[in-house]
Amino acid sequence: MQYIQPLWPAFPEIFLLAMTCVILVADLFISDENRGTTYFLTQLALAGSAFLTWFISHHLNAGDPIRTFGGMFVSDMMSNVLKMTTYLGVMAVLVYSRSYLMARHMFRGEFFALALFATLGMLIMISANHLLILYLGLELLSLSLYAMVALQRDSAKATEAAMKYFILGALASGMLLYGMSMIYGATGSLELTRMASLIDDNAAKNVGLILGLVFVVAGIGFKLGAVPFHMWIPDVYEGSPTAVTLFLGSIPKLAAFAFMIRLLVQGLGNTDIQMHWQQMLVVMSVLSLAIGNIAAIAQTNLKRMLAYSTISHMGFLLLGIISGGVNGYVSSMFYAIVYVLMNLGAFGMMLLLSRDGFEAEHIDDYKGLNQRSPWYAFLMLIIMLSMAGVPPLVGFYSKFSVLQSIVENGNIGLAVIAVIFSLIGAFYYLRIVKVMYFDEPVDTSVIAPRNDAKWLLTINALALLFFGLMPQSLMVLCANSILGSL
Repeated sequence: MQYIQPLWPAFPEIFLLAMTCVILVADLFISDENRGTTYFLTQLALAGSAFLTWFISHHLNAGDPIRTFGGMFVSDMMSNVLKMTTYLGVMAVLVYSRSYLMARHMFRGEFFALALFATLGMLIMISANHLLILYLGLELLSLSLYAMVALQRDSAKATEAAMKYFILGALASGMLLYGMSMIYGATGSLELTRMASLIDDNAAKNVGLILGLVFVVAGIGFKLGAVPFHMWIPDVYEGSPTAVTLFLGSIPKLAAFAFMIRLLVQGLGNTDIQMHWQQMLVVMSVLSLAIGNIAAIAQTNLKRMLAYSTISHMGFLLLGIISGGVNGYVSSMFYAIVYVLMNLGAFGMMLLLSRDGFEAEHIDDYKGLNQRSPWYAFLMLIIMLSMAGVPPLVGFYSKFSVLQSIVENGNIGLAVIAVIFSLIGAFYYLRIVKVMYFDEPVDTSVIAPRNDAKWLLTINALALLFFGLMPQSLMVLCANSILGSL
């Protein structure tokens, strides 16, 4: 690893920030009828950043970790893979959301600017090698999301959701910052790799460091939506416009995963310290699996059901981090990417079935979907079965890889608990399938989405089947990323 000062490792972020500023100014001169120009500029900004990330990773640093800005910013294989997934995810969100936003008069420059600022925050978190940079990225993401949730100003539900998210998010950010300050006081450094080298074998006896660790794990738990920091998720998912819920509930989990790898594994991976945060993550993971899966059964609103589903998925994601070692981190990264793919499909279907004056957010809205459109019912079937972890879909393989890493680490009890709650969780996913195929339709209107959203949803759902049948390519990519970064 070498220290260099040129800016090129951060070119994707610099380009994205410049394009966001251009879009903000250009949108002032674009009329509502030509708002598609802002949309295409936003997609162009994401595509340009993706190209720069690809070019830098393949032609400049050739996979080797490169640090700049005094070691505060790192460009390595894990960051490049997560960034490329982030770009693709945000581009997919915009395609899915286009018709929905236009029908609700939200197809405006503010939405696109906030989405790009949130994306920039995620990119900064993914490449951060310094506590302050991590926190800056997190706050840029969080503040953008607060504003996106409240974007539908005439909606009381959206305003309430934004207030809840803002208050709880501010509390979590405060805890995280306080924890980071205590860790800095105990180690004398804010740089993650230097912090790791400063923590010696007696670190477990340092009360300040352990106390700081408690606050940091609490902050991470909130950003992941893990129990007992999950209170905001169901209300915010339900109250937000569905397009915002899609963004909020999918892509930021990649940044949260990177946050855990950078801070807990690279910065606080000392054996004695690791034991402490692993114990805290075990409690959060088991509670998330239990409460997420059990509470989801009682839901009649699909967005709330998927909110509790997210909580349970985060429990599984934490299991990979808990198991430790390369296999555990690889399985956790694989799970995070698969989760994003599944969530994009589930909320994408919700957006596709929504229309002006109608939100397809209740489970009853999916009654008889097979009679209205056998193809869309089939795509939703694939998405729900993958979320439930049914073979041969990739959701099964992602759960299996996490369970395998847990068993290899000797935590057989944790694996058994995870399997039991996964079986319980299969009920509410299969209920959607039952409603689609065996109930009479309540709504008989014609489903006529835009062609780009229709084709993207088809590709999205079939990708779950493809990666389930051939998961090796994605798993090898995750393995190479982790090995090249730790």
